Amino acid sequence: MSGPVVVFGSLNVDSTSYVEAFPAPGETILAHGFQVALGGKGSNQAVAAHVAGAEVELVARIGDDASGEFALATLERFGLPTGAVGRVADAPTGVAQITVADSGENTVIVTGGSNLALTPDVVDAERSRIAAAGLVLTQGELLVDTIERIAEVTAELGVRFVLNLAPPAPVAAAALVACDPLVLNEHEARAVGIGTDAAAGTSLDEWRELAASAAGTVARSIVVTLGAAGAVAADAEGSWTAPAPRVTAVDTTGAGDGFTGTLAAFLAEGRPLAEAVRIAVAAGALAVQARGTVDSYAPREAVLRAAAELAA
Repeated sequence: MSGPVVVFGSLNVDSTSYVEAFPAPGETILAHGFQVALGGKGSNQAVAAHVAGAEVELVARIGDDASGEFALATLERFGLPTGAVGRVADAPTGVAQITVADSGENTVIVTGGSNLALTPDVVDAERSRIAAAGLVLTQGELLVDTIERIAEVTAELGVRFVLNLAPPAPVAAAALVACDPLVLNEHEARAVGIGTDAAAGTSLDEWRELAASAAGTVARSIVVTLGAAGAVAADAEGSWTAPAPRVTAVDTTGAGDGFTGTLAAFLAEGRPLAEAVRIAVAAGALAVQARGTVDSYAPREAVLRAAAELAA
């Protein structure tokens, strides 16, 4: 497979407060830390794929505001091209309001803003970019019509389509079946009918069997991320587990995006699904050990070294 990873993605600026524990309804608490950083699942995954060694092109929309300038400067700091990041005059840059507890868990509220301007018409205008891609990646934060149009155009052009359906969105079955893979966490898997009766604590092997039962029907291939346990994957060739190493989580924000971006990067360079998932699990485990989103993503060499240690 040749060509860049083309990401049609949400781009936000994250405002993160660090607290001892989440407030109860109606309670006011004091934070012991605060950070403003680039966010949005699209830009997070684009940075993760780039850090993992892929050539990446990000198609996104920002507002004509200070947050948009901040986002562009951050992308340029990472060395990502910004030619396909367009400005929207009458909408603010997307924002995510995040709270991270000392346990490492987080809550996130996203306001779409200029991301809502990433319409099916934009997909059609980027048809030549899609045709030259090695892989196209998008997420559930975009408009459903846009996701479905990406699925249609990639199918027409014979380009691999990866969808991280996060958050869950009512995407048509015809679009989901084109995904190779469809990347989900437990909650998102249940939303599309995979593991609806799976109890909390269901093992990796049991989730592997559930993914295998959905591969070829719900989507061409399936990846389910299972937090600290690791991930499972299935396609027409078989099904696999990828256990995660035991680490101390500092901040889980953006770790799933680090996993997905890394997965896309290694799939785009021709790695088999099972191998790409194992490498992505290592990337996610490294990401949770540092604060923040894009700045927590480890470089390719560190990720490959951690993946090799897992396989040993």
